Amino acid sequence: MNKLFYISLLFLFSNSIFSQTLSQSINITKSNVKWYGDEITGKQHYGSLKFKEGNIILTGTGKISDKIISGNFIVDMTSLNVEDLTGRGKNSLEGHLKSDDFFSVNKFNFAYLKILKSNDPVNGVQTINGDLTIKGISHPVTFTMELNGKKAKSNLIFDRTKYDVKFRSGNFFQNLGDKLIYDDIKLEVNLEFE
Repeated sequence: MNKLFYISLLFLFSNSIFSQTLSQSINITKSNVKWYGDEITGKQHYGSLKFKEGNIILTGTGKISDKIISGNFIVDMTSLNVEDLTGRGKNSLEGHLKSDDFFSVNKFNFAYLKILKSNDPVNGVQTINGDLTIKGISHPVTFTMELNGKKAKSNLIFDRTKYDVKFRSGNFFQNLGDKLIYDDIKLEVNLEFE
């Protein structure tokens, strides 16, 4: 009987160690999103976005071997910034990207990313499955995230047309010629945790 008691106690103790979780919130002033959009001519526009809030929950204690269990991020779409242009060109493109031709920022102030699950990390890099919501439309996304202490970085590509951003898309408009804008938007995300 004593042997069974000690085995049960050992199981409970070890289970509590291995099931330990850690919640980390991002520092919204030090974390950011870089975006890139390409035209068929080879021209690329790029800029940045700021977070409203974000956090991840890990198994473990903040090491690169920790697995991400879940997470939620809110991006402030009103912070959309164009960085490859200045002056009138910058203001014009920012206004256009915030308009109904693109992201309808007046109606949809925020975009959301919800992490649903991830695989086991390899050298700190793990593949993550989640849901991305833009303009109130949600679709599954898969991307990688690399943890490094209090920092993380991630690359994500999404098809803008899935979120009703169809302006000058070759999938919806014909004979665009050199006016065509590619559908894929590339994001580089840099996170710094509190």
